[in-house]
Amino acid sequence: MTSVQESRLLRACRREEVDATPVWLMRQAGRYMPEYRKLREKWGILDLIRNPELAVEVTMQPIEAFDLDAAIIFSDILPILEPMGLALSFVRGEGPHIANPVRTAADVDSLRTVPPEDGLHFTLEAIRLAKRELANRGVPLIGFSGAPYTLASYAIEGGGSRHHINAKRLMMSQPTVWGNLMSKLANAAGAYLQAQAAAGADVLQVFDSWAGELSPDDYRHYVLPHTRTTVEMARQSGVPVILFGVGTASLLELMASTGADVIGIDWRVELDEGWRRIGHDRAIQGNLDPVALFADWDAVRSRTDRILQQANRRSGHIFNLGHGILPNTPVETVKRLVDYVHEVSVR
Repeated sequence: MTSVQESRLLRACRREEVDATPVWLMRQAGRYMPEYRKLREKWGILDLIRNPELAVEVTMQPIEAFDLDAAIIFSDILPILEPMGLALSFVRGEGPHIANPVRTAADVDSLRTVPPEDGLHFTLEAIRLAKRELANRGVPLIGFSGAPYTLASYAIEGGGSRHHINAKRLMMSQPTVWGNLMSKLANAAGAYLQAQAAAGADVLQVFDSWAGELSPDDYRHYVLPHTRTTVEMARQSGVPVILFGVGTASLLELMASTGADVIGIDWRVELDEGWRRIGHDRAIQGNLDPVALFADWDAVRSRTDRILQQANRRSGHIFNLGHGILPNTPVETVKRLVDYVHEVSVR
């Protein structure tokens, strides 16, 4: 049995040689799997997250089904906002909703600082339980948090948003208030990631799902210092840190400057170009378009081949999608993809 530290994923994060390219998939535990849908008939998403045993059951579903090189703890980026004082719910068919969004300086001042061991104990316990489940498999466990900007966007908009008008308006018009909010979120995310590593997470991923909505100049001035704080705090735990964003082709060099060990990219930038821009002294994760998994197998294989050819067997490539698996993705295609990546990338 391979030790976790010598697993493909950990070796790739350290840019060491591997016997085959590691592969895991964002949202690999989720709605495309019938086992998950069966649980969701009975439980809401927050119910699953807040129950450590159920969260571990969901975490393990794709590990039982596919030959993946990592598990990722089942949770969401938004529960971190609840102990800070925001009222979070998930509306079926609509997504997350925050009943008391942050809009003023007073709102920011009222946000509480709660140790993750108190406010997010359920996910930390799920990590401890999942590590026991994974102990005999040599499969590493990924913990994660939202990045400060993405957390701020949800907190201010009250849910998902197309144009981020309220968030950007606060950022542009009240930079001091914005800075205070981002500082609170950066430190909360960093502390949460440290606690996940202490609970047993072997890798930490920072999700900046909305960073691609920003210009490079706004990212540099209003976001980067706070993202860097979160990444630096996470790296103090001694485990590799992945920074991932959507639509961030214009921000790659800035994201690399956070010090993250791995930069995750989406399908809007070629993998070889992205790697050149972040530097080959850093690992890269990506970047198949999730919609490709709805195509016929020949198309999936062709696109997978192209990504692996661009990686050119260079040490430090982690195969993944450019964003999360979509609902209704064919399960058999997921299995074929995971097996195929291993088969054709064998060293």
